[in-house]
Amino acid sequence: MDFTSLFNMQGMMFCILALGWYLRKSGMIDKSGKALLSSLVMNVTLPASIVKSFQMEFSMNILKLTLEVIVISFLIQIFSNLLSRVLYPGWSEESKKVLQYATIVSNAGILGNAIAEGIFGDLGIMYAAVYTIPTRIFMWSVGLTYFTEAPTKKELLKKVVTHPCIIGIFTGMVLLVSQFQLPGFVNQTVRTVAGANTFCAMLLIGCTLAEIPFKEVFTREVYYYTFIRLFLIPVIVLAGCRLFHIDQLITAVCVILSAMPAASTSVVLAVKYGKDDRLATKIVVFSTVVSLITLPVWCYILTV
Repeated sequence: MDFTSLFNMQGMMFCILALGWYLRKSGMIDKSGKALLSSLVMNVTLPASIVKSFQMEFSMNILKLTLEVIVISFLIQIFSNLLSRVLYPGWSEESKKVLQYATIVSNAGILGNAIAEGIFGDLGIMYAAVYTIPTRIFMWSVGLTYFTEAPTKKELLKKVVTHPCIIGIFTGMVLLVSQFQLPGFVNQTVRTVAGANTFCAMLLIGCTLAEIPFKEVFTREVYYYTFIRLFLIPVIVLAGCRLFHIDQLITAVCVILSAMPAASTSVVLAVKYGKDDRLATKIVVFSTVVSLITLPVWCYILTV
């Protein structure tokens, strides 16, 4: 097993996080700069990243080959959504929203392809890419409702539908289904802007981490969430796949991608909408650190 791609990706993310921490601690990025960075990610780099993620080859043959993965991914999202509604009683509303979102949404979109490339080969990469389609749909529909607020359901729906990331989802799905190719300069622009997304998001997390005393990272809710994200959900996914005799490679891809740490968008959304961004930062950082151990263990279990 080659974990080089995974370790390189996670190492890169921690280096950018450390840079964000330094820039915030030194005062080179202040509160207004942090707010600007959050808006840049939410309104520019994330939508571009979403559109880019849907730019893949798609045909009826590929649909038939990957249909099982799509169905499993949708079921995992539905189950995670239901799970998130019962696992966090007693938490404050601001903290609960962050934990619920982070239970539904993992970092599979960033780390998934790195693992698939290093461990599962070309077919694994395709399965991983398809797996993230339902994930992105849920994270910017159901997931977004945890952060946006409105006096009526109609207003809430309007806010969600007109959100830049939802527009990115619609645009990406149209491009995927139609297989329409963007003009070269437009495609290059989208890819360049999307390429800045991980950098900006991790920089924002580093800035927020700089505002938190180190000892506050190690709390009961952080441990509890990390157990759910990195162990409970993938164990249930593995049991379900084994119960229904799902193909071994599909099982491995789905379990590994369900065992990813909290998504960086947890922090981006918490900062943007005034939720508990300190808790969001703690669960992203801690679950990502712990995943350095758990992901190789899961890969070993699923490939021996």
